[in-house]
Amino acid sequence: MNFNESLTIKVENIEKIIKKYLPKEEGYQRTVLEAMNYSMLAGGKRLRPMLVQEVFDAFGGTGGLAEPFMAAIEMIHTYSLVHDDLPAMDDDEYRRGRKTTHVVYGEAMGILAGDALLNYAFETALSAFDTATSEEYPRVAKALQVLARKAGIYGMIGGQVCDVESEESREPISGEQLLFIHEHKTAALIQAAMMMGGILAGVSEEQAARLEQSAYDLGIAFQIQDDILDVTSTFEELGKPIGSDEKNNKQTYVSIYGLARAKEEVKRLSEEAIALLDLEADSFLAKLFESLIYRSK
Repeated sequence: MNFNESLTIKVENIEKIIKKYLPKEEGYQRTVLEAMNYSMLAGGKRLRPMLVQEVFDAFGGTGGLAEPFMAAIEMIHTYSLVHDDLPAMDDDEYRRGRKTTHVVYGEAMGILAGDALLNYAFETALSAFDTATSEEYPRVAKALQVLARKAGIYGMIGGQVCDVESEESREPISGEQLLFIHEHKTAALIQAAMMMGGILAGVSEEQAARLEQSAYDLGIAFQIQDDILDVTSTFEELGKPIGSDEKNNKQTYVSIYGLARAKEEVKRLSEEAIALLDLEADSFLAKLFESLIYRSK
C-alpha cells in the first residue's frame, strides 16, 4: 500500500472518530449544534488528530485512549477557523470550498459555534478519564494540561492577538514578531497534537521535549508554506480566496524575506523535524511531514 492509499484510509478512520464525538442536533440549542457540526464536517487534512494518532502508535500506545484527544484538538482547530473567518477578523466567505459558518448561520451564531466548539473540546478530552486505567490517569491529566496551554494565551490565542495587532499597526513587524505569530498561532496546536500522542503513550520528558521541537519545525514550515500558497496558488486549488494576506495588510514570511528564502526555510525545517524524531525516510510519519509541508493546498 502506497502513502496516498494509507493516508486515505487513515483520514477515513479519523472522520469516523470525529463523528462519534459530535453532538446530536436536538433541543432548543439545535441551531448552534448544527453550526458546530457544519464546521466540523467541512473536510480538511485532519492533520492534528492524525499526528496525535501516529505519534501515539509510534511510541507504543495501544487502545483508544488517544481518540477523545483526536476529536478535541480538531474541535479547537475548527473553532479557531470559524472565528478567523468572522468579519472582525479575516472576513472570509469561503473555507475549503464551502461558505463559511458565519455566512451560513449568521455572525452571532458563528461566534457562538466557535465558543461552543472550544468548550465541547475539553468536555470531549475529559471523557478519556471514563475509560482510562489508574495508571493512565496521570498521562491523561498531563495531556489535558498541554492542550489547554497550547490552545490558550500562551499558545494559539497569544499568537492570534499578536497577529491582529500587527495588522492594525502602521509599523512593519520584525522577523522575530512574525516567528512568534507562527509559533503560537500555528505551531502550538501541532505541538499539542504530537506531545499529547507521546504523553498518552507514556514517553519520557526528554522524548516529549523532542516531540515539541520537531512539531515547532513542522508548524513553522507548514505556516510558511501557507504563506507561499497564498501568493502562488489559485482559488480552485485552495478552496478559498488567494491574496487574502495582502488584502488584509498582513505581513508574511514571503513579504518580509521573499519567495526564494521562504522555500529554503521550508526545506531546512522539514529536514530538521524528521531528523529530531529519527524517522526512517520511508516511514508513514516522515512521508506525512513531507506531504504537509510541501502541499499544494
